[in-house]
Amino acid sequence: MVILKYLLCFTLLIPSWLTYGQTVQNLSDLKIEDIMKGERFVGYSPTDIFWGEDNETIYFRWNPELDTLKSWYKVGSTGQAPQKVSLEEQKSFVPGGQYNRDRNKKVSVRQGDIILLNLETKAQTSITNTVVTEKNPTFSGDQKDIIYESNDNLFAWNISSGSTTQLTDFRKGKKKEDKKESQEEWLENDQLAYFDILEQRKKTAELTEKLNEELQPKRPLEIYYSKKSIDDIKASPDLNFITFRITEKASPKATIVPDYVTQSGYTIDLNARSKVGSPQDIHMMAIYNVAQDTFYLVNTKNIPGIFDKPEFLKDYHTGDTPYKEQYDEPREVMILSPIYSKDSKALVTVLSTDNKDRWIMQLDLATGQLKLLDRQRDEAWINGPGIGYRSFFNNGNTGWLPDNETVWFQSEETGYSHLYTLNIKSAKKKTLTSGKFEIRNTTLSKDGKSFYLTASAEGPFDYHYYRLPVKGGKMRKITTKSGNHQVVLSPDEKKLAIRYSYSNSPWELYTMSNEVGAQLSQKTSSTTEDFENYSWREPEITWFKASDGIEVPARVYKPEPGNNNGAGVIFVHGAGYLHNVHNWWSGYYREFMFHNLLADNGYTVMDIDYRGSDGYGRDWRTGIYRFMGGKDLSDQVDGAKFMVEELGVDTDRIGMYGGSYGGFITLMAMFTSPGTIKSGAALRSVTDWAHYNHRYTSNILNTPQEDSIAYYKSSPIYHAEGLEGNLLILHGMVDTNVHFQDVVRLSQRLIELGKDNWEFAVFPMESHGFVEPSSWTDEYKRIFKLFQNTLRE
Repeated sequence: MVILKYLLCFTLLIPSWLTYGQTVQNLSDLKIEDIMKGERFVGYSPTDIFWGEDNETIYFRWNPELDTLKSWYKVGSTGQAPQKVSLEEQKSFVPGGQYNRDRNKKVSVRQGDIILLNLETKAQTSITNTVVTEKNPTFSGDQKDIIYESNDNLFAWNISSGSTTQLTDFRKGKKKEDKKESQEEWLENDQLAYFDILEQRKKTAELTEKLNEELQPKRPLEIYYSKKSIDDIKASPDLNFITFRITEKASPKATIVPDYVTQSGYTIDLNARSKVGSPQDIHMMAIYNVAQDTFYLVNTKNIPGIFDKPEFLKDYHTGDTPYKEQYDEPREVMILSPIYSKDSKALVTVLSTDNKDRWIMQLDLATGQLKLLDRQRDEAWINGPGIGYRSFFNNGNTGWLPDNETVWFQSEETGYSHLYTLNIKSAKKKTLTSGKFEIRNTTLSKDGKSFYLTASAEGPFDYHYYRLPVKGGKMRKITTKSGNHQVVLSPDEKKLAIRYSYSNSPWELYTMSNEVGAQLSQKTSSTTEDFENYSWREPEITWFKASDGIEVPARVYKPEPGNNNGAGVIFVHGAGYLHNVHNWWSGYYREFMFHNLLADNGYTVMDIDYRGSDGYGRDWRTGIYRFMGGKDLSDQVDGAKFMVEELGVDTDRIGMYGGSYGGFITLMAMFTSPGTIKSGAALRSVTDWAHYNHRYTSNILNTPQEDSIAYYKSSPIYHAEGLEGNLLILHGMVDTNVHFQDVVRLSQRLIELGKDNWEFAVFPMESHGFVEPSSWTDEYKRIFKLFQNTLRE
């Protein structure tokens, strides 16, 4: 462990709270070195759950024996205990995949090869067995062929004959042209004019070539894509059209993260991401018309609103000329993979690369023209559950109903993500769900009559599973227990495999019938004896009023009566757009256990779903637009006031800590909110948003060259002169997400400002998410020591 301390010449300048060598008293039965072992202390929960085709067997990855690696297990929906799956049975796995229309066959990928499973005979056919990777298999519209992708081309494998047909011929580079220079052409013509044998041979060669061409079977058009790249190749069900994405790769300046502690003993430079505002890839969708043997680009210039400017640009308009509301050129967009109806109509999601628009559109494959079905405009940024933005290549929850005339999708039109249908002929749009809650996930039943939904209709702290008729009506709640239900539906849709957890109980595998109010049956017990030996608190969920009148949710961990030391700690979750105040086992489970340890030592602990968090609708999500460190920080400040006024915490003895976005907020609190936080620990913190990545940061702050005001307000490094209190900075040196450079630059700034009472701890072998228990332990011992030495009386 390397420690970098701010020392001038005299040890007297070392922060008084460091007290090297001193053992800090811990009154809890929990030990930091134990809880920071993570799953080896808690136990390994089941993951990667899928059903066997018998609708009885459930497969999952698990590690109840605390081995080095997880293993595959299986369990029946009724009866027996989980059993390990043999290697031979694993080799026969056909997880996921797509069913044919009669649901008696399924095609999938296994180890990069295409596998066809006959569900009646259980026979498996290896369609491919190659050293290259085949992917994205699907049945053709007439169910006679399996369509799959290999080496950036599409192929069709005929189920009856076993023959393979190449559907596309995409080639990198440029087509070679037999073009001669004028001097060469003159010489050739002169030779042919004076030597009859040469002329005869030329004619013979031309006739032979023509005959060979006529004898050749029909091949797909050769399409050259130069130095660009091709992906997302998809055939219409009738195989008449094939869409593909052409990407012109940008060449942004990359960053380098040095890795100092390596097996070779040499420093290795890790190539890392570019920074926000750097040049971005340009994407185009093209269509290969098989019958006409030609291809063309999809026209985006006529998309409604394609020329619209975002409103923030008005803040930078100067001069006497009137502000122009539109660009002269259309904005760049990405068209996501088409979703086809059974009769080969194409539905596409179009996203503007400036993050302000999502269009649901019908694509005319024969002309390349787009027809608007629904537009969602957000002057902040497009996102939300099921919307299809966060992962830039994800359509979100979108599809066709069986009538081939009605599409369904989710939208934040009302401020919350809800489910809608729209008839493409009448343009009639129907709202299927509504209210101040979110639809988290949507799937269509195999008969096309119902939607299965995961939603927060009972409140933002529980996720339940529902059934809803496609024509609308009442959402029927299937699950009942408070907590979170991650559901995997059996192939026949009669049973549910559920990964369920509660706030102080980790995830376990359960099963139940797909019926309203059916009983859950627990199939796994994953927690260790050490974990079970402690009585874990159930955090109390509360709401407090922010300074702008908004009610803010939080979780509170209270010390036992008579053990309250009067100090408080606020934990700030990472990612910004993340949900942590809820009734299920947190992704921050180490922090959950640490909060129990703090409460045992007399601290009152609070973690807040501040503005910008997931789970509370569009306005909550976008409350930080153009000012990170604004409402998200003021919610922490108001939370501190609530702790003082309602929870008996001393106003002068409040600490704060958090990682990534949580570390950023901790820095902003200590730099811009004097008197709120006495001591703070900032883990893997963003210190300057202009140095973070493009996809995340440009959503919220636009780009630094376009919106410098937002970056100045939001970046701690510009406000470091305001540091008050005791600051502990901790960071992994091989962090390829929030680069180590961030905190190095901040430390230099603090040195130049002559700031005292701060420490910098680095972890040479850790990236953004720590891996080694020794690193976790060292990190949290330092945080605990900071609080014990500065917040206790």
